[in-house]
Amino acid sequence: MSVDSLIGRKVGMTSVFDDAGAMHGVTVLELGPTRVVERRTKERNGYDAVVLGFEVAKPSRARKPQTGSAKKAGLDAAPRVVREVRCAADEALKAGDTVRVADVFEVGGLVDVVGTSRGKGFQGVRRRHKFNLGPRSHGSKNYRETKSTGQNTFPARRWPGKRMAGHMGDARRTVRNLKVVAVDAERNYLMVAGPVPGWDTGLVYVRKVGAKGKGRA
Repeated sequence: MSVDSLIGRKVGMTSVFDDAGAMHGVTVLELGPTRVVERRTKERNGYDAVVLGFEVAKPSRARKPQTGSAKKAGLDAAPRVVREVRCAADEALKAGDTVRVADVFEVGGLVDVVGTSRGKGFQGVRRRHKFNLGPRSHGSKNYRETKSTGQNTFPARRWPGKRMAGHMGDARRTVRNLKVVAVDAERNYLMVAGPVPGWDTGLVYVRKVGAKGKGRA
């Protein structure tokens, strides 16, 4: 199948054993089943792609255009998450088809996982940028402070990008070249070596290494 990306959620982490008896930490991702909501063609849209839908949206949260597209594709309800993925012009996928994890990924392959990192709120420079601690002797008042951050007469302002305290986490992050350890076709689980960004049940976007049309998650 020429589709090389899927939408899913992070289930959590666990450990698996290989044939040699060595233990490896893996992250379990639930990818699908994903439904094809719409097909883009080069004649009509200028490029070839499919619109994939994941999960089911509440009727009160689904807008009329989304409900209409789902009904046109033969789906029972509008999907909660929709992403567009490029595909080959000769791909046989059409609106209403189901794409499963075993149709796209295989054991031993490499994937990139895109997710949103955990939000940690407002943090100081010690935790956010790994600054060293100040002296802890008696009378010290700069134990966790930032020290000087400004300039002199020129340029009379802080340089852009100055490392300071601020919001940490809650940003789009990509972990590249993760090895696929196992594929559970029955439960649509994909197990990849190592951690991935985000919290359990967090939304993720998984693509094969070198895939075109990277999309967003």
